[in-house]
Amino acid sequence: AAVGQAAPDFKLADTAGRTRSLSEWRGRPVVLEWNNPGCPFVRKHYQGNMQALQKEAAAQGVAWLAINSTETGSADYLTPPQLARWMQDKQAAPAATLMDEDGTVGRLYAARVTPHMYVIDARGVLVYAGGIDNIASARAEDIPRATNHVRAALADLKAGRPVAQAMTSAYGCSIKYKV
Repeated sequence: AAVGQAAPDFKLADTAGRTRSLSEWRGRPVVLEWNNPGCPFVRKHYQGNMQALQKEAAAQGVAWLAINSTETGSADYLTPPQLARWMQDKQAAPAATLMDEDGTVGRLYAARVTPHMYVIDARGVLVYAGGIDNIASARAEDIPRATNHVRAALADLKAGRPVAQAMTSAYGCSIKYKV
């Protein structure tokens, strides 16, 4: 997947076992969030920041897809019911939480870390790839002074502008892909 190009379609099972595809949300913007609850950087943002952003996006008609590419043999792996429970406990609000245990979709998008973030416009073009914000730390106290790149990309889309900063450095825990 490359910024400025069509976002590759994919099919993954959600935590309830239902097959979902990116094309299901064609015609509206989509955020892809690579997620691993065992990662301190993910936990930082799930103290309220990620959930608020998910709800803001949903209110604007954006579909938010949380994707977990952690392979089943990893100590960080959560089964689909465990991941669904974690998301519910955190009051997360993605349109779907998807399981990518074999890492096919993560590799397709070159997702390296959690949370690695992507924004796709309503035409299906990848318009942003990178970090959630510009402060690469696991400290929640850094969130208020950070520039949220996903929020900025969504604001640009809403205003009909090209995304000003289409690529940034992603930071977080490396994804535990199946080898």
